[in-house]
Amino acid sequence: MTRLAALTLEQAPAGSRAALEGLQKGLGFIPNAFKTLAHAPAALNGYLALAQALGKSSLSGAEREVAALATSEVNGCDYCIAAHSFFGAKAGLSEEDIRQARSGSLSAVAALARQITESRGQLSDAQIAAAHEAGLSDSKIVEVVAQVTLLTLTNYLNNLAGTAIDFPPSAH
Repeated sequence: MTRLAALTLEQAPAGSRAALEGLQKGLGFIPNAFKTLAHAPAALNGYLALAQALGKSSLSGAEREVAALATSEVNGCDYCIAAHSFFGAKAGLSEEDIRQARSGSLSAVAALARQITESRGQLSDAQIAAAHEAGLSDSKIVEVVAQVTLLTLTNYLNNLAGTAIDFPPSAH
């Protein structure tokens, strides 16, 4: 059951409309998660700014989806699992890759994202050393933390709101 309304473009506060229009143009529809986030223009625009910045990080699109899937699994966000399974497949992940990403076993990025989420960032020295040994630089570790942070926002919001899942998208 949806507990916070997913706003239409017309219902959205003025400060959210340009961002929603950009999502409509880029994706061909406005996902319910963003229609819900639109209640707070600062939150919507902040989320999109961080997502855009992370798109320029050293993490590949597939690695960002892997981190999103691992984080969303730990946080129990069915909406984000559906959305990032869709986007992960578009980034080249197989169904098995997606399953392994969710469990944290696909890669060092998946394992680290899952550990960060499970421990709320309280990793042991051994876990950080293992990430380094698996080839993750300090820069990549920070970028995984940022990706986990981005997903935690939408995971928590969707869990709280009961956002209706609209992935995979139908013809809109």
